[in-house]
Amino acid sequence: MSQNACHVIVAGGGISGLTTAWFLRQAGVQVRVLEKDPVPGGTMQTLRQDGFLIDLGPNSALETTPFFNLLFKELGIDGERVYADSTGSRRYILRNGALHVMPMSPGAFIGTRLWSTRGKLRLFGELFAGRADHEETIAEFVKRRLGQEFLDYAINPFVAGVYAGNPEQLSVRAAFPKLYALEEKYGGLIRGAIKGRRERRRRAETAKQSARMFSFTNGMNTFPAALARALGGDVVLGAAVEGIERDGEGWKVTYAVNGARMREEASAVVLAAPASQASGLIAGLDAALACSLEQISYPPVAMVFTGFPASSVKRPLDGFGYLVPSKESRTILGTIWSSTIFPNRAPEGHAAFTTFVGGSRQPEILDLDDGKLIDNVTCELQSIIGIQGGPSFTLLQRWEKSIPQYNLGYGEVLRRIDAFEAQHPGLFICSNYRGGIAVGDCVVSADRTARRIGEFFSTRT
Repeated sequence: MSQNACHVIVAGGGISGLTTAWFLRQAGVQVRVLEKDPVPGGTMQTLRQDGFLIDLGPNSALETTPFFNLLFKELGIDGERVYADSTGSRRYILRNGALHVMPMSPGAFIGTRLWSTRGKLRLFGELFAGRADHEETIAEFVKRRLGQEFLDYAINPFVAGVYAGNPEQLSVRAAFPKLYALEEKYGGLIRGAIKGRRERRRRAETAKQSARMFSFTNGMNTFPAALARALGGDVVLGAAVEGIERDGEGWKVTYAVNGARMREEASAVVLAAPASQASGLIAGLDAALACSLEQISYPPVAMVFTGFPASSVKRPLDGFGYLVPSKESRTILGTIWSSTIFPNRAPEGHAAFTTFVGGSRQPEILDLDDGKLIDNVTCELQSIIGIQGGPSFTLLQRWEKSIPQYNLGYGEVLRRIDAFEAQHPGLFICSNYRGGIAVGDCVVSADRTARRIGEFFSTRT
């Protein structure tokens, strides 16, 4: 097969697109990445300002797949990886204005005041819970199996922290497939957790709750920047893809770069852009799927980074941070104690915090101006962790479209994507609205996509 016959265009230079391109390059496939922004990495951006290191998007990742070790060694950044401080495994939940450690052992569970005695006893009823006869939200699933109190003071804040989402809307099957599978395969969560641990060990996988958390010395952008650097001139920045059309057995991609319109032929195309962008590109090929992608919810989120003199923080910052249940009626989703988890996040004598606001819970709060949002966050930090005085440093990043919500009925969206790919050979979709939203999920999806492209090419020889 000629090199041209194996040419792949990847539309989107976030972590999904860049990693897919790298896996293809390693397999000997000619590839080009088209990214509309002037920098690669999507939301995985990092700033250094006034001695603070600020991740504008993901602040860390969990080491859930062996691909991380492989990639970092190939890219020469393994030595830049830093693991979270040992206290990072300690997570707090706010209840009645006080912070409670999320228990991670039987002894801690028995002693915690996060849940009432009645709520703890209700958890044991999980062994006898029946199954649902309809698709459930994560809220319905957890309430049926574990009870209302566990939903309110464990799952509700967890969903806000991971998805910026609403547990009353997210599909348990689509958003938490491994949790759903425990019931389907083993009949329950407790039994499934025990048996599933053995199976993960055989597959060399690590459960997210026990995986090591990592970042890089210079922040999370180290990863996509290294991918883009390794791919070199095959990453075209400022290139906005405008159209994709069938061209014989291949595809023709139209894009604009530096004021010029370009057309390029490819044997295969990977759509690695957010759902709303992918929707516009496939509208002429599949109007129904385009409509489905356009309707995927991406709630707005603001990231508020604050720095304070360490002397103004009156409680130990001995953990990852805290999450806020909706029942607490606060104006924030949670706060990460950034300078505790990883080194070099704040100058000497200062503490750094990353607070998240909005999401599906309170999208309207982002109508406030930047100053008011920062003031609200400052007040919440003063109230919850006893900080005295105002911040010495602030930075606010708004994400109008943050994280795709795998809401009830999302399985139909995924089925339409599968059918679309079957009907349009050589066109592949790889993004965080398919296969999981975590960094590790995106890397695994990228590997899967690259392998599928290899199989597609093998059928054409």
